[in-house]
Amino acid sequence: MDIFSVLTLCGGLAFFLYGMTTMSKSLEKMAGGKLERLLKRMTSNPFKSLLLGAGITIAIQSSSAMTVMLVGLVNSGVMELGQTIGVIMGSNIGTTLTAWILSLTGIESENVFINLLKPENFSPVVALVGIILIMGSKKQKRRDIGRIMVGFSILMYGMELMKEAVSPLADMPEFSSLLTAFNNPLLGVLVGAVFTGVIQSSAASVGILQALALTGSITYGMAIPIIMGQNIGTCVTALLSSIGVNRNAKRVAVIHISFNIIGTVVCLILFYGGNMIFHFGFMDAATGAVGIAFCHTVFNVLTTALLLPFSRQLEQLARRLVRTENKTEQFAFLDPLLMRTPGVAISECVSMANRMGVLAHETMLLALEQLPAYSEERETQILANEDKLDTYEDRLGSYLVEISQHGVSMSDIQTVSRLLHAIGDFERIGDHALNLQESAQELHEKELQFSDSAKEELHVLLEALRDIMDDAFHCFVDDDVQTALVVEPLEETIDQIIEEIRMRHIRRLQTGECTIQLGFILNDVLTNIERVSDHCSNIAVSVVEEKEGSLERHSYLHDVKEGGSFSADVKRDLKKYRLPQA
Repeated sequence: MDIFSVLTLCGGLAFFLYGMTTMSKSLEKMAGGKLERLLKRMTSNPFKSLLLGAGITIAIQSSSAMTVMLVGLVNSGVMELGQTIGVIMGSNIGTTLTAWILSLTGIESENVFINLLKPENFSPVVALVGIILIMGSKKQKRRDIGRIMVGFSILMYGMELMKEAVSPLADMPEFSSLLTAFNNPLLGVLVGAVFTGVIQSSAASVGILQALALTGSITYGMAIPIIMGQNIGTCVTALLSSIGVNRNAKRVAVIHISFNIIGTVVCLILFYGGNMIFHFGFMDAATGAVGIAFCHTVFNVLTTALLLPFSRQLEQLARRLVRTENKTEQFAFLDPLLMRTPGVAISECVSMANRMGVLAHETMLLALEQLPAYSEERETQILANEDKLDTYEDRLGSYLVEISQHGVSMSDIQTVSRLLHAIGDFERIGDHALNLQESAQELHEKELQFSDSAKEELHVLLEALRDIMDDAFHCFVDDDVQTALVVEPLEETIDQIIEEIRMRHIRRLQTGECTIQLGFILNDVLTNIERVSDHCSNIAVSVVEEKEGSLERHSYLHDVKEGGSFSADVKRDLKKYRLPQA
């Protein structure tokens, strides 16, 4: 083995890691927010968690990405620590699929159809189809599928390069003498852990071991401890991701490494204890790529079977190793770790925007209650809520802009657009709630009251405003286009009601029934209500935009108002919210 073989090995590893990363990211992108929605449905049932962890890891082909995702979700307060244990165990099982795919490189047969199963034979075809999809398709989803296929082909090409690079080792006596050191199981565990920790990919380190096994120099006695160590080394990614997060998120990383270390210790004792008693005949037999994949799967399944009944004890161990401080710990508003899985991050942004919408709705309702009956407690709550809404808009807006630069699917881009439009409207609704609060405070401090006619008219207007807010916030949270279509006629109705109230106020001024001072306050109230209804319209349009794809807002509103049913809907609403006789 010369310097060129070493360079080829390094190049093969680089291709392998790049292909794995490309394939994993494209799979995550296609999954979008479905991963997080699945994780949020987790129950205390450990078997369901186990299956879900295995399924998601098979889907995204990365146990490290799965664990980092869990750290981010726990740090954001989306998941509880106990919910992650089964998912972590399932993730360890799911990651063994890669080793089975790589084991196809060892197929030897003269049959044409069996030879087609070898990656070196079918991966060029997969790469060609992938390139055609990337370059020839206009649909983002098909291009993502193409990137998955190209990533898979690059991964397999990297595996072939590594296999060719290490093949000369079979004839080197120095290599054979070096391998005798690996008869020490503790050294095997250490080497497997360190190497996997350095490259941060258990799939790559297993792939290299499979490539070495194809030389015929690796025995089961050497391979098994290395495989155990590789499972420990893959925890490095989770440990690095836990830096700077809250204590519960750190515990996720602790559970991951505790699970693998305890499993390795127990399996070493059982395996080598059994070997001392029964003298396993296969220990000195040479293993191949399939044998490596088999040992990898058996170890992870056995470790899970042993430790799954002790999930609660693993959680208690993590809590003891990472103790809680006396002060109350704050969850991260939106964890930057989630950006490693953009679909999950966007799904969490949707949840955060929904909370912001609920807060804006609540704040406006509190402000409306201030007009007829002022309360200092409500004033304090309105001021606090308005500050929270400002924080939501600032941090959520920045997060959405940043996440949109991480390569997201077309549907996720439309979701980001809807959220960016809506959070601005939510924040402005909070501002108008504060303005209404100030108008109510002025009425209270100056001991002023609107006339009975003005009170009756405001009662009708506020009823219409509450209904349009209910519809707007409902359609946003539920992503309901049908409810969104109801909002625009009601917004036009509110505009007409406000115009009529203004005209009536002028007549009351002329008759002396109302004063100029009250008129200024009433005009401020009407202006803020009109603006709130406009923002409700914007929220509804953003929901329709997401469903319809690219949509020009002004032309859409023009088409809606020119539609045949719009006038009828406005007449219906005017009849429902009829002002009392002047």
